[in-house]
Amino acid sequence: MNSVAANNDVEMMQQVLDLAEQGATTTQPNPRVGCVIVNDGEIVGRGYHHMAGDLHAERVALQEAGDRARGATVYLNLEPCCHQGRTPPCTDGLIDAGVAKVVAAMSDPNPAVSGGGYTILQDAGIEVSNGVMEAQARWLNRGFISRMSRRRPWVVLKTAATLDGRTAAFDGQSKWITGEQARAEVQQLRAACSAVITGIGTVLADDPEMNVRLPGVLRQPLRVLLDTDLKLPLEARIIGSDQNLVVFTRSQDLPKIAALTELGVEVIQQAEGATPLDLEAVLVELGHWECNEVLIEAGQTLAGAFLQQSLIDELQLFYAGSLLGDAGKSMFHFDRPLAFDERAQYRVREAQMVGEDIRVGAVNEASLAQIQGQSSATEGEK
Repeated sequence: MNSVAANNDVEMMQQVLDLAEQGATTTQPNPRVGCVIVNDGEIVGRGYHHMAGDLHAERVALQEAGDRARGATVYLNLEPCCHQGRTPPCTDGLIDAGVAKVVAAMSDPNPAVSGGGYTILQDAGIEVSNGVMEAQARWLNRGFISRMSRRRPWVVLKTAATLDGRTAAFDGQSKWITGEQARAEVQQLRAACSAVITGIGTVLADDPEMNVRLPGVLRQPLRVLLDTDLKLPLEARIIGSDQNLVVFTRSQDLPKIAALTELGVEVIQQAEGATPLDLEAVLVELGHWECNEVLIEAGQTLAGAFLQQSLIDELQLFYAGSLLGDAGKSMFHFDRPLAFDERAQYRVREAQMVGEDIRVGAVNEASLAQIQGQSSATEGEK
């Protein structure tokens, strides 16, 4: 086992976060959790939560540590769960193992259970410390925190464009603006999300599958189609054969709904009306479906609508080294001109080369403040 410097909580927590990140594409709807156990200056156990229903990070690390967990310090990026889900409470496992101290990055954001794990541990005589690298831990589980605190998923919008912000030529041609490495990054984005949202315009134009095409993928995100008038062709590839498509519509076309249902599609009807779909209601419904992060991959109209309604928490923009001019299709279409003071404000968090393209990540300041301002998340929801 590796030796560690005494009291180096930050170094240990960084290892915990790195472990938790390994479950980025598989733990949904659970949060991403890692665990490191240290005894007498040595790391004696490591673990991370793989998938909902599997052992939690603490249990995995305790198994590796064995008897050396007694008197040890346990590092976690999330407060240990304290209630029975698909697996037993992790607080029980820590107490039974005889650990001396638990150092966590953040608490539980669920008001019904927040802090309960800490209380149980302290009542059992285990020292508890909270808040080490908390900002980083919150960012890692921003989707889970969003669902717990805001009752809707964290919304990421992805688009690919030329350097002058055009997503397609004047005639709609867009394959391929970015290169293979950028498209592979998009597959990773999809894999890390609970659901992928697109609009009927994209389906009619491109007939996409909207699935994850990575080797060894263990979980496909839910495919979500926004189709106000239910124009979805019955032979569209997005329907697939895995019964993993949800369609939101205002249509009352009962025969069409019945035909889609027969194909395994879940059709959710919003109230009939002349206005477009209620996008916020879509997100709330996806929160009920236990979606943590959702990825929007859509055309300029739907992307613009989400943006105008302040429903985009994070932007992932891929820029290629090309230009299409003002006749090309823009990234966002708004229903009216915006004054300069009305512009949507995002803070750039990263900019990096991906092959020959540029990936820019930006976050809505208000969304980030909400995630960082809550009081934390629980591994044991499932």
